[in-house]
Amino acid sequence: MTSVSANSISIALVHGGFVDGSGWQGVYDVLRKDGYRVSVVQNPTTSLADEVAVTMRAIATLESPVVLVGHSYGGVVVTEAGKHPNVAALVYVAAFAPDKGESVSSLIANPPPDAPIPPILPPQDGYLFLDRAKFAASFAADVEAKVAAFMADSQVPWGVDALAGAATEPAWRKKPSYYLVATEDRMIPVPAQRAMADRAGSTVTEVAGSHAIYVSKPKEVAALIRRAAQEIGR
Repeated sequence: MTSVSANSISIALVHGGFVDGSGWQGVYDVLRKDGYRVSVVQNPTTSLADEVAVTMRAIATLESPVVLVGHSYGGVVVTEAGKHPNVAALVYVAAFAPDKGESVSSLIANPPPDAPIPPILPPQDGYLFLDRAKFAASFAADVEAKVAAFMADSQVPWGVDALAGAATEPAWRKKPSYYLVATEDRMIPVPAQRAMADRAGSTVTEVAGSHAIYVSKPKEVAALIRRAAQEIGR
């Protein structure tokens, strides 16, 4: 069986709520050094429909096959946008991987008693923010302090409507998926990550890190993405 070179595989990176695509720079740098074409999707985080449309447009600009990567809420986006015919595999990084009819709102509705509570402030004009004073501890505990502080102060408003966006037919039912569990995550409970990965039949790797593991451990995150690219390229 012939293999496909790195130069012929594209990778699209999709961020989650409260942040923008700049946090992917470390992962981007590793993958570009490996020879992959990489696109960083800048979603408005206003509604699932908006995010899927933006991501689909990004995918359409890339050569197939595409490895589509989502962090956090970005996992919901790639679950929908991953149905694009150019997408060959999905990678979830400490992300929501919803089934049909599920949304972020439904997935976080009944947390176990010992689950960490994300410091989400009451909505302002239909948008959510994390408490800046608690941002680092909850979202980016293993990120350099000044970087975490910058992330807290440069938060992107996350639309309440986006949390209610429900998946239709999840792309992971028909396409191979990979899941990186961040074992020190205080935003999405670790047992929930494992359960979603298991349900999706994902190839799983576990790495010690916070919810912002894509920022703090870019080499480890890139390694799973590279694995996905290599396996679809065979």
